[in-house]
Amino acid sequence: MEALKQGADALFILLGGIMVLAMHAGFAFLELGTVRKKNQVNALVKILVDFSVSTVVYFLVGYTVAYGTGFMVGAEQLAERNGYELVKFFFLLTFAAAIPAIISGGIAERARFWPQLIATAVIVGFVYPVFEGVAWNQAWGIQAWIKAMTGAEFHDFAGSVVVHAVGGWLALPAVLLLGARANRYRKDGSISAHPPSNIPFLALGAWILTVGWFGFNVMSAQTLDKISGLVAVNSLMAMVGGTLAALLLGKNDPGFIHNGPLAGLVAVCAGSDLMHPIGALVVGAVAGAIFVSMFTLTQNKWKIDDVLGVWPLHGLCGTWGGLAAGIFGAKALGGIGGVSLSAQLIGTLIGVGWAAACGTLVYAVLKATLGLRLSQEEEFDGADLSIHRIGATPEREVNW
Repeated sequence: MEALKQGADALFILLGGIMVLAMHAGFAFLELGTVRKKNQVNALVKILVDFSVSTVVYFLVGYTVAYGTGFMVGAEQLAERNGYELVKFFFLLTFAAAIPAIISGGIAERARFWPQLIATAVIVGFVYPVFEGVAWNQAWGIQAWIKAMTGAEFHDFAGSVVVHAVGGWLALPAVLLLGARANRYRKDGSISAHPPSNIPFLALGAWILTVGWFGFNVMSAQTLDKISGLVAVNSLMAMVGGTLAALLLGKNDPGFIHNGPLAGLVAVCAGSDLMHPIGALVVGAVAGAIFVSMFTLTQNKWKIDDVLGVWPLHGLCGTWGGLAAGIFGAKALGGIGGVSLSAQLIGTLIGVGWAAACGTLVYAVLKATLGLRLSQEEEFDGADLSIHRIGATPEREVNW
């Protein structure tokens, strides 16, 4: 029976890793559909190469930083317990690699390729694992300190703060340091739309992410005996809550509608194991409203050219999710309990502050040394031709 349990747990978390790996195709197509046609190839290449760099760095450094466990031992030892520790690494890697995928959407269409890969290595190797270890591995006694202060630990079941808020707040300084895309905000005060290239691809990316998210959330249990149908239904309710809120507030705009479910899913991650489904529906709806309102505000009023709106979607909705776990996870609102809003506030602020500070440092250093941005001519030609020497439809372009 023990051997059967070990094999079942390994298979369970492996399937979760595969589902979250598939989400990276969602990141790729969401960005591909949102950027202009001359930057589509770059969107696809960035996500795949960022994932590859993340894998190597997280295997060699990041996982050890977060969990104190390395893999520089014999394969026989690694294969023990059906290789469970290895597939756990695979599963958690897909979370870590989501960070550069999130950032990629914010800095799209004008960022240089190699400096961003260096940023990926630093972020996945050190920045992200430090807070991951704090939240999920009791590192440096911070959870014990929060519990002593508030009576409960900081709770983030599937990464509203650990993954999404951290990714979004890392992206914000990168977006600000890069500046807006050429001709996005004109001197006369007008705004160029820079419309998306392909709504069906944008929608496909959102759907792939949505389906994979059920692996992201449900498989965060990490062993089969801890699986919870409550997590699945709460994820579903938050998804539709975000969609409906984005539909209403976004005035039937397909870009908002297809990002609405993602906003809801970002927000429900932290407390998906605690909330009542009606609470999850409300959390998702609030997240959808946050995304639509803050995307509009940042783009049109503050003139922050965050191409995919990753700061509102991941940074702000992830922050809301961290707090929402302390509100809707409480027994008074139908939740399971065992959480404290003050603990959630402290843990969320630590994650957000760490990400914003590290993002500013990493991207400021890269800007001062290697440079972050394509030249004016390269940006005009597009990242596809400037970086990869080929467009998205080369045969058609030659024949034209």
